[in-house]
Amino acid sequence: MRSVVPLDPSVNPGWLKLELLCRGARIQEASDVERRGGRPVMRTRAGLGSGLELVLPGHLWVNVPVVEPFAAASPYEIRPDPVRGPRAVEVLRDGRACARAHLAPRPAWYDRTTSSGRSMRRVGTLQGTYLAIYAGRVCDFWVPGAARDARENCRFCSVGLNLGADDAPEKAVDDVLEVVHAARRESRVTYVDFNAGHADDFAFLDALEPILRRVKAETDLLVGIQTPPHPDPERWRRIRALGVNRVSFCFELFDPDRFREVCPGKARVYGLPTYLDAIERCVALAPPGRLSLDPWVVNGELVAGLEPAASSIAAVRWLTERGAIPTVCVFRPLVGTDLADASPPSPEEVLPVFQALYASCLEHGLPIGLAPHVHVSLVLLPEECRWLVQDPAVLHASAAGERSLSWKRAAFRTAFRARRMLRAGRSAPRPAGAAP
Repeated sequence: MRSVVPLDPSVNPGWLKLELLCRGARIQEASDVERRGGRPVMRTRAGLGSGLELVLPGHLWVNVPVVEPFAAASPYEIRPDPVRGPRAVEVLRDGRACARAHLAPRPAWYDRTTSSGRSMRRVGTLQGTYLAIYAGRVCDFWVPGAARDARENCRFCSVGLNLGADDAPEKAVDDVLEVVHAARRESRVTYVDFNAGHADDFAFLDALEPILRRVKAETDLLVGIQTPPHPDPERWRRIRALGVNRVSFCFELFDPDRFREVCPGKARVYGLPTYLDAIERCVALAPPGRLSLDPWVVNGELVAGLEPAASSIAAVRWLTERGAIPTVCVFRPLVGTDLADASPPSPEEVLPVFQALYASCLEHGLPIGLAPHVHVSLVLLPEECRWLVQDPAVLHASAAGERSLSWKRAAFRTAFRARRMLRAGRSAPRPAGAAP
């Protein structure tokens, strides 16, 4: 893909993904999705998604809103296409065929329990192709008590509605490891992401560290965490020493007034400057620029559509200038949340944010798209935003960076596979009678 691709969902899967994230789609009964081998529509994934997991042309994965009221008015409809297979679907726009896609495959381990009897899919879920686990108790901003008279949760978030419903409220370390091993073995995951909400005693990293230590000791997986900015900055050195490969801070909004309005708990306890300081501190922990099988990536997470695009673009540029990679999701008014009655943004409204995301990452030489078999359905990854660029000059300026990334991706993925094969050989049981 070397030239501009028109913003036509029938030929541009990146634009189709963005349109589906913003507009949702109409489907038949959700139970039919599971019957045909797709994944259940679950209110999990860190409180930001609740949709239908699809694989689009170009191997782009998307979590399509289907249960929210705005989806009922979507121009998109997803219909079964049994001639091509049980998981095959046709995406229609305004009643006309637009694209062929597939339901994301439902893993067999979703239907099993851990040794303690806990449902595996309530411990961890596949979000795209990676394993997502909300490891601790519900974010304390959802819980009135001694620290607050009323809830202070982020107004778009549904974590407090998910935990105890589709997602188990607290998870034993052994249960988590059983699910991690099952997902690695059967779903071929290469990356597992742990999410922790705010804790009034700031113990969110204490709860994560035993899990992180075991996952790194027992597997070859890349591991990431999403946490608030801990008040002790030295904790990030400890996290890095455990072998964690990614740390992500969800400050959501770059406009200070809007940040306080939408994220009252985060604004009161931490404040936007604390999030930004944590990002800069963690970026400083990165090793020299050589390619490594033990990477260290810092992300700042944004929600596009809750503030003017210019503010989100300023956040993208602030992050990339400092060596952090932005993660940008589209605001989704989830059922039951404080912003359930708000309108999602139009694709045109947030398009400039994603165009800036691609250009800024390439301009600053950030290592996007290196990890093998990591496809994310809730966001447009920076490399996927290449589909959305409509300025030939931007593509020309990014060409050298793309060539460098292509080499780095191939090298990293080859080395990662080799390490996985070597580790598998070392851990394989010896034949009876074999010499030690």
